[in-house]
Amino acid sequence: MENTNIFKKGDKKNQSIIFIHGFAYDYSIWDAQIAFFSKDFYCIAYDVRGLGSLSDFDDQFSMEEYVDDLEDLIASQNIKKPILCAMSMGGYIALRAIERFGDKIGGLILCDSVAFADSDEAKLKRATAIKSIKKSGLKSFLEDFIPRCYGSSYKKSSFEEIKKRIKKSADFNPKGVIGALFAMISRTDTTGAIIKWKKPTLFVCGKEDALTPPQKMNELAKISQNGKLEIIKDAGHMSMVENPKEFNMVVERFLREYFSHTLV
Repeated sequence: MENTNIFKKGDKKNQSIIFIHGFAYDYSIWDAQIAFFSKDFYCIAYDVRGLGSLSDFDDQFSMEEYVDDLEDLIASQNIKKPILCAMSMGGYIALRAIERFGDKIGGLILCDSVAFADSDEAKLKRATAIKSIKKSGLKSFLEDFIPRCYGSSYKKSSFEEIKKRIKKSADFNPKGVIGALFAMISRTDTTGAIIKWKKPTLFVCGKEDALTPPQKMNELAKISQNGKLEIIKDAGHMSMVENPKEFNMVVERFLREYFSHTLV
């Protein structure tokens, strides 16, 4: 699939970072990170199929197609050994990618995401979400789902921003959003990929994340060979949006530790 909505910023000669967004969002969730890191890194962000500007899809595609899209992006843009910075559903894509073609990837920043496959309970919740969108519409579903992505601190200070996010995502094609839910149901357990992965890895999780609690990410960090966990205070599932200053700080520390030779 040719992605017609790829955002690039920075010097292509620098180490590249590919930002992969999560479910019901688009690449704009990375705006603060791209603005911050593009001075030293070549930043690439894109909308995954079914979401954002690429929402004109039917409602049937798989996680494997998401990973195919990422591999095609790396090849078509001639990106050498990118660092993948991926959150939530984007993390599912990144983890399967390192399992399939880890030799093409230079490092991993896994944000508010897990490697474990969906339990039966989680699959049923996604099935319920699909039924909800079909029955009551996308906006109704998002009004329930999106606020749960944020921690209490951000909800108190920035609920108007959350409402803007709901409005933006409500413009996506409902079929594309349903397709993303089917893709997540289809994903496999990629815990083995984390165990075998030897390249630099940073696990990032919002302290108030109720969808992917810190203890779940800590389990992944413990089984990784070259990774560590950073907890972002005053943030839930959308830690890069809720507390971008601290998020950028811990990511920058990681990048300087492992990729300092790429910095000016």
